[in-house]
Amino acid sequence: MTSADVDALLDAVAVTHRLLVALDFDGTLSPLVDDPMAARMLPAARDAVSALTAAPATTVALVSGRSIPDLRVIAEHADDSPLLLAGSHGAEVWLPGEGRRATPDDPADIALRDELQARAEAATARMTGVWIEPKTFGLGVHTRRADAATAEAARQIVEPMVMAAAPRWRRRRGHDILEFSFRHEGKDGAVAQLRELVGASAVVFAGDDVTDEDALESLRPEDLGIHVGDRPTAAAVSVPDIPALAALLVRLANRRVALRE
Repeated sequence: MTSADVDALLDAVAVTHRLLVALDFDGTLSPLVDDPMAARMLPAARDAVSALTAAPATTVALVSGRSIPDLRVIAEHADDSPLLLAGSHGAEVWLPGEGRRATPDDPADIALRDELQARAEAATARMTGVWIEPKTFGLGVHTRRADAATAEAARQIVEPMVMAAAPRWRRRRGHDILEFSFRHEGKDGAVAQLRELVGASAVVFAGDDVTDEDALESLRPEDLGIHVGDRPTAAAVSVPDIPALAALLVRLANRRVALRE
C-alpha cells in the first residue's frame, strides 16, 4: 500500500462526525517487556495519544487484556484523564467522571478463579521464568522470561488443570501468555460498547496481537483497522513498529484538525 493510499484512508476517517480511536496497549503503544508491570508507552506513542485527545470531536480509548487497575498503572492513567479504558478484553470499562464500570459476577466464579490461581502458582513455582498473573476474571500464564521448553511445560501443566475444572472458561493465546477467563467478552465487544457509549460515527482500532483480530474483523466499512507488525491480519493498514504507528496517529490527528476547520 502506498503512502497516498494510506493518506486517503486517514482522510476518510478524519472527516467523520465523531471519531473513536481505540488502541491496544502492550506491543502497540508500549514495547513488550519481561516484567508486564514495567510496560510504559513510548514517548512518541504518548505524544500521539495526546495529539488525538486534543483533536476535535475525538475520543481515545485503551483496549487491553489487562485488568483495569493494572492498565491504569502501566498507562499512568490519572483520575482526571480523558482516556476511556476497556480492560479484561472488554469485560470492564473505566469512564471519565464515572470510574470503573463492571457487571456483578457469580461468587462461585470468583471462588473458582481464586482456587485456580493458587493451584497454577503452586504448580509452576519452581519453573524459572514462569509467572502466574492473577486477573480480575481468571489468570494468565506468562512465559516471556522462560526458555522454550519450560514455557511449553508450564502450558502443558496449567491448561489441562484449568480446562478440567472450568471447561467453559475462555482460553486465549497471546505473545508469551496463555490466558483463561470465566468472562467471554472479546475486544470486538469492547469496541462495540465504546462505539455506542461515545456515539462514534467511525472507529480507528490499532493492535498487534492475535487477540486484537476480533476487533479488527468486527470493524465496519467506515472504520479503519491498523496492525503493528508483519503477520497476516484483517487490518487495512500495517505498520512495522510502535514509532511507525505513532507517526501514523499523529498524521491522523493533524488531518482531523485540518479537515474539520
